[in-house]
Amino acid sequence: MSSPAPQSVRQRGAQQSKKQTTAPASNEAADTLSDTLSKAQKEVKSAVSSEWDYKLALAVITVLAFATRFYGISHPNQVVFDEVHFGKFASYYLQRTYFFDVHPPFGKLLFAFAGWLVGYKGEFLFDNIGDSYVTNKVPYVAYRSMPALMGSLTVTTTFLIMWESGYSLPACVVAAGLLLFDNAHIGQTRLILLDATLVLSMALSVLCYIRFYKLRHAPFSRKWWKWLLLTGFCLSCVISTKYVGAFTFFSIGVPVAIDLWDLLDVNRRQGPLTLPQFGKHLGARVIGLIVVPFFFYLFWFQVHFAILNRSGPGDDFMSPEFQETLSDNIMSQQSVSIDYFDSITLRHKETKVYLHSHLDKYPLRYDDGRISSQGQQVTGYPHNETNNHWQILPATEMANEAGHRVKNGDLVRLRHLVTDTTLLTHDVASPYYPTNQEFTAVPPEEANGERFNDTLFEIRIENGKAGQDFKSMASHFKLVHHPTKVAMWTHTTPLPDWAYKQAEINGNKNVQQSSNVWYVEEIPSLPADSDRLVKEPRKTKHVPFLKKYFELQRAMFFHNNALTSSHPYASFPVQWPFLLRGVSFWTENDTRQQIYFLGNPVGWWLASSLLAVFAGIIGADQLSQRRGVDALDERTRSRLYNSTGFFFLTWAAHYIPFFVMGRQLFLHHYLPAHLASCLVTGALVEFVFNIEPVSLNELSAGNATFSTDGKKPSKKTAGADTPVRSSRPVRERLGQQNLMASWAAAAVILAVVVWSFGFFAPLTYGSPGLDIDQVNARKWLNYDLHFAK
Repeated sequence: MSSPAPQSVRQRGAQQSKKQTTAPASNEAADTLSDTLSKAQKEVKSAVSSEWDYKLALAVITVLAFATRFYGISHPNQVVFDEVHFGKFASYYLQRTYFFDVHPPFGKLLFAFAGWLVGYKGEFLFDNIGDSYVTNKVPYVAYRSMPALMGSLTVTTTFLIMWESGYSLPACVVAAGLLLFDNAHIGQTRLILLDATLVLSMALSVLCYIRFYKLRHAPFSRKWWKWLLLTGFCLSCVISTKYVGAFTFFSIGVPVAIDLWDLLDVNRRQGPLTLPQFGKHLGARVIGLIVVPFFFYLFWFQVHFAILNRSGPGDDFMSPEFQETLSDNIMSQQSVSIDYFDSITLRHKETKVYLHSHLDKYPLRYDDGRISSQGQQVTGYPHNETNNHWQILPATEMANEAGHRVKNGDLVRLRHLVTDTTLLTHDVASPYYPTNQEFTAVPPEEANGERFNDTLFEIRIENGKAGQDFKSMASHFKLVHHPTKVAMWTHTTPLPDWAYKQAEINGNKNVQQSSNVWYVEEIPSLPADSDRLVKEPRKTKHVPFLKKYFELQRAMFFHNNALTSSHPYASFPVQWPFLLRGVSFWTENDTRQQIYFLGNPVGWWLASSLLAVFAGIIGADQLSQRRGVDALDERTRSRLYNSTGFFFLTWAAHYIPFFVMGRQLFLHHYLPAHLASCLVTGALVEFVFNIEPVSLNELSAGNATFSTDGKKPSKKTAGADTPVRSSRPVRERLGQQNLMASWAAAAVILAVVVWSFGFFAPLTYGSPGLDIDQVNARKWLNYDLHFAK
């Protein structure tokens, strides 16, 4: 007799049959199983079809979000904390006056748009914390309503993220509730600050990616493209608000990379993809998640440049070429060509000190024991006076002193007029920098004799052309010593008392350093009736967009990294999850009212604890698997690793990078990470209280089988006598579960969180004022609150 060919050998990359052949079961068992499944399906269909409970919960949470964010939004009617910056920037936009900021323009443009909608012209410049909005007739409620609206929608988006991820209603309510009643999110989104835009865009990016991922089995459909492009647009909004939005790109980029890696697998259940098909998937994601966000990012800068076409306080941060694109630019109006033998004042671009000298000498020995030249001191002085006047001389004699222009690349000498000495630098260590050269000034007999070469300096105009005229104000340049090739440089650390606390001037061997730049501020020797002062009407120049964009990017990154000075309310990343300190935003002595930026301690501590619990669960599961103990079924493990793991990755991506940053950091930098920790908390509430047991109602023909000893047999050995556990949609499974334990846990969590929110609400809303005992009662971790004495 012949037998069928064996089917146990599977070709790599070949598609398996959709159904496995099993031996027939007994009629009685089949009838029982069929009746049970039919009854369960009817119950699930009736429970899941409408999802009215989710919709009702979403509506209630949204209303509460608007109520908590808009309550008392007109108080205080004064400038609060960083409103001095972002309110000012909105006014500059409305005045079309150029300004400089280290953050991209999207969030600030939204504030300007809010002011424009109500017809405000931007007359008030938010100069000081505590300035009255009412007195200055500022539509501050309209400004504050913009972030309040976004903060409210962030709570709604958090609920939708959990809902779209398939979590139970208690889990959705817990995650959204932690954000709804969080004092930090409420406090930050009721003021003219950027964080509401940042956090909402980050949450929308996560939501849109989840919607896109759920359509992975319908690639290139209309909805698939819609959610892919919406994910990219939201990502562009994040990074167009603050550069920490790059962390959101990483959060989405990791699962996208994993998804692409899975698509390469020739053994995937849906069948292998050809390389051209995979190329389409890769190309679509590159376009949707990289190209589209980048073009939107550029678009906001184009809007930024188009609006800010007038000269303003941001001019000094930009090159002369950039400044010439602005109307009413002082630099363009005041620039004058410099001739040899002119008396000039030189000013450092960054520190704004003048090149200065006086008769005092360097001490013989410095504090560290090094020896100086005991030459005449050359220092940086912040005030304009005659000791800042230097005559610019040619390196070679000229027959006629009048009318010879100084050009880019010329070798020049600088004579100090008051002391009749000539500037030089030599191979002697400077007072503070042993590797940098000392600058001094020597009398004419030395300068014109054996030390002549040491007095030669080259004019190097930044981005200048050969032979270009050297001009006051317009020519930003480096003064490079000709023999030793060091550039004249200064810094902010003052010299000791022997130099009257003035700035050190030295020779920097790193000529390319951007802080070596100086400019000529004025020409005191120029007669008032000089022909060089006659100005012809000038048209603003045109500079290509990308050139302006790259220049601004360099300036933004440089100054952002330079924000290293101390601040009384700065904090360290390790303090944030435990809410060890907050930030004082505003105080009023007469009423004892204050706004103190602080999260909901109970909510933050719970979320931080469950982050550790999640890490422990993953570690325990990995260890148990190594020892052959399968504590979790495949479906639960997949959900824990993929969905909750994605939320955990989002938290880590928005938190860990701050540990390597050298700039000032504050508690509000943790807000995006805190939102992700709320998602992890909601997911773990479901994991702990909704572990679904194996029961008869779970038995049907499906993908995974479990034998009576709890082990998962191979597909080729599964038969009619082996119970089979179905792989059903999450929503169907939840429809049959008893959620009483989850609801009880959610009720306890939210009750404590709501109480904590109410207890700290006076510090969030700035009213009512608290007496000494009430303030001290809220110093749980010795918070530095005002009016505690």
